[in-house]
Amino acid sequence: MSDVLSPAAAAPAGDGVVSRLIGVVFSPRATFERIVARPRWFAALVIIIGLIALGQFALLSTESGQQAMIDQQVRRTEQWGGTVSDEQYAAIERMAPYGRYFAVGGVIVFVPIVTFAISGIVLGVFNALLGGNATYKQVLAVQTHSGATSVLGMLFTLPLNYLRESMSSPTNLGVFAQAFLDDTNFIARFLGTIDVFIIWWMFVNAIGLAVLFKRRTAPIFWSLLGVYLVLALIYVSVTRIMSGGA
Repeated sequence: MSDVLSPAAAAPAGDGVVSRLIGVVFSPRATFERIVARPRWFAALVIIIGLIALGQFALLSTESGQQAMIDQQVRRTEQWGGTVSDEQYAAIERMAPYGRYFAVGGVIVFVPIVTFAISGIVLGVFNALLGGNATYKQVLAVQTHSGATSVLGMLFTLPLNYLRESMSSPTNLGVFAQAFLDDTNFIARFLGTIDVFIIWWMFVNAIGLAVLFKRRTAPIFWSLLGVYLVLALIYVSVTRIMSGGA
């Protein structure tokens, strides 16, 4: 009898999409080595989008979630220097039950766009500037599977947001500054934009990129973190200026 296996049969055991997403969390380097060798991204992206969309829909289907969304819209308007009149507040309340549909639509549209864009930027930086030779599909596979950390972050924060009636992340560093800094303080606002799960995502992402481009993880991670901090600083500075420096 012939011992030749079909490509499907020759695939390593435990290499399904769920196994890869779990592996990115618990054994990222070994998992990314498999992902880079056989870059697949579509199923992982669909699962991540589906889970995040489902979580948002579930939260915003509750009174607690809808009130949190109302409060968030009012707070954002005030951060950018605007005010919310009684009529505007009433309009926001009337639209609150439909917020879950807008949230799902936003996830379906926004997550792929951001994933594709980041993959293109990363490919350009590493291939054009740093002499890499990866394909866009490989980079996209790394970026997509790194999103497993975002799903875990959502599973952790959604119950807390429901209990707190808040859409703000309970895992941002600003939580630790509440005891000694006012919410309007610049440092408090800056820390409030830095989220622990985003930092974890960057670390996992750095491991995947290090495997793909055969580089050290630490410099990639610190570079990603530096960009994140600069963007957070710009955001807080702009919102502070727009709100009149409050």
